[in-house]
Amino acid sequence: MRKVGFFRSIHLKFVMIYVLLILVAMQVIGVYFVRQLEETLLTNFKTSLKQRVDLLAYNVEEEMTKERGTKDPKLEEDIQKILVDFSSGDIIEVRVIEAGSLKILGTSELNNQDIVGQRTNDLMVKRSLVLETEQSSVLIDPQTGKRNWVLSSPITSNREVKGAIYLVAKVENVFTQMREINDIFISGTAIALAITAILGILLAQTVAKPISDMRKHALAMARGNFTRKVKVYGYDEIGQLAITFNNLTKKLQEAQATTEGERRKLSSVLSNMTDGVIATDRRGRVILINEPAVKMLNVSRETVLSQPIVTLLGIEDKYSFEDLLEEQDSVILDYSTEKTHYILRANFSVIQKETGFVNGLISVLHDITEQEKVDMERREFVANVSHELRTPLTTMRSYLEALAEGAWQDEEIAPNFLDVTRNETERMIRLVNDLLQLSKMDSKDYQLKKEWIDFVVYFNRIIDRFELTKEQNVRFTRKLPNHDIFIEMDEDKLTQVLDNIISNALKYSPEGGYVTFNLEEQEDQIIVSISDQGVGIPKADLEKVFDRFYRVDKARSRNLGGTGLGLAIAKEVVQAHGGDIWASSVEGKGTTIFFTLPYDHSYEDDWS
Repeated sequence: MRKVGFFRSIHLKFVMIYVLLILVAMQVIGVYFVRQLEETLLTNFKTSLKQRVDLLAYNVEEEMTKERGTKDPKLEEDIQKILVDFSSGDIIEVRVIEAGSLKILGTSELNNQDIVGQRTNDLMVKRSLVLETEQSSVLIDPQTGKRNWVLSSPITSNREVKGAIYLVAKVENVFTQMREINDIFISGTAIALAITAILGILLAQTVAKPISDMRKHALAMARGNFTRKVKVYGYDEIGQLAITFNNLTKKLQEAQATTEGERRKLSSVLSNMTDGVIATDRRGRVILINEPAVKMLNVSRETVLSQPIVTLLGIEDKYSFEDLLEEQDSVILDYSTEKTHYILRANFSVIQKETGFVNGLISVLHDITEQEKVDMERREFVANVSHELRTPLTTMRSYLEALAEGAWQDEEIAPNFLDVTRNETERMIRLVNDLLQLSKMDSKDYQLKKEWIDFVVYFNRIIDRFELTKEQNVRFTRKLPNHDIFIEMDEDKLTQVLDNIISNALKYSPEGGYVTFNLEEQEDQIIVSISDQGVGIPKADLEKVFDRFYRVDKARSRNLGGTGLGLAIAKEVVQAHGGDIWASSVEGKGTTIFFTLPYDHSYEDDWS
């Protein structure tokens, strides 16, 4: 990891934060202080001058209202004496104007005495005389460029305006004082910022050093070193963080030891498994392969790591990695050649995190070459036996036809009985043909002869046949709809399915038991179920009853005439119709066989 530069370090950030905080605080305080101080100084300046003007107005008003004799000085002379005494450093000029005539009675400016006796045209004076109120404003002297405060205050006596006092004062001194105060404030701010920067550096050092130590410790942990500990400088929040960091290091060290132990156990298990195991990352690339898988696939471990699993298994033309993530069934890998048969079965399991995110895939490989060989031999056996049984069954049918032509003497019962026998014989022939068809199914030559049939009527007819011919004391219960349900199906093939299922139900039903027939109508399919009250099927065998030649109880099945093909044939036929078949059972209480058939409601109107 690169070293942190000065301009990105936490030291600079701490110093900048403190300096900016002080700067902002000083600026806020300065703006408020200067503005208030300026207003206060101006107010005090104006108030002081107004008080002096009020005193001057009182003296002038006495002189203007005093009765004068011939020997007394003139009004202008008395006012001039008062104005001379009124002069000060801040006052530039003071004039006294008489109301009505607007004549200037006197001025404090000695160099401007020639205006005495003249009429004034100053608008501010006129306004103060008319409105009888003080008028003031700040004006800039065009000669000096400095600001002056001008005041015009009326002189009243007995509520009568006698004249006005016109004052011009230097207000620039106030603003000069404000500039000096601002300079002092700026200097103080600079000194405060410098001190703050120094303190910020010291404070940043106390905060950043423990963090820097923890950073170095984290880098050491990233390299696998869990022996170091962070020094605890105090018991504040950073000190608590350092203590927590040390505890975390200890926990990680323990977790690493546990993980390493589990890894070794897993490695030992994978190495000693007879099945091949392949693990991938989330992109489908191989990250682990055990020795049995290497031998099964005849590859080198070094060459397959990081290789896509679909390429390794040779199924990239049929599957993508995303397809394998959704694959629920096993995938058969056929590596057979003309001389040897070699077949593997691959089962896939998705590795998911707690959040549901796909983290990879695990594939387990099984060598099913021998199993496939046995299944092939069984299929060949079924084909051979079916071929051998066909001739005697055909001969039996011929004899029965001869008997039906008159061998039986009872003219009412015999023909019906022989007709049923002939039909059942033909059914057996079709059963043998279906055994041959099982072999054809593997080569995808299986075809159905479908036609639209009312399944309710058809189902009732099948049940009636078994109810008339059954030899066991077993009662039938029907739960079928009362309306028509037309299904497109191969009647002969489905008759074979129902014969197999009902025959099994009768075989395994106890005396006095019930066989229940149920038909449920759904939106896009019908569900047919046949239930018995027999011994039931163990849970471990429930999924295998549809396998060819599979018998739960082989000895009993042979005594009852079972071949182990009935449910396998039923499964093939139902799936060929686009349906599904399954079983549910409780040992000692009975078994229910379910199967579905596609159902299209849009054809109902065609048959109603």
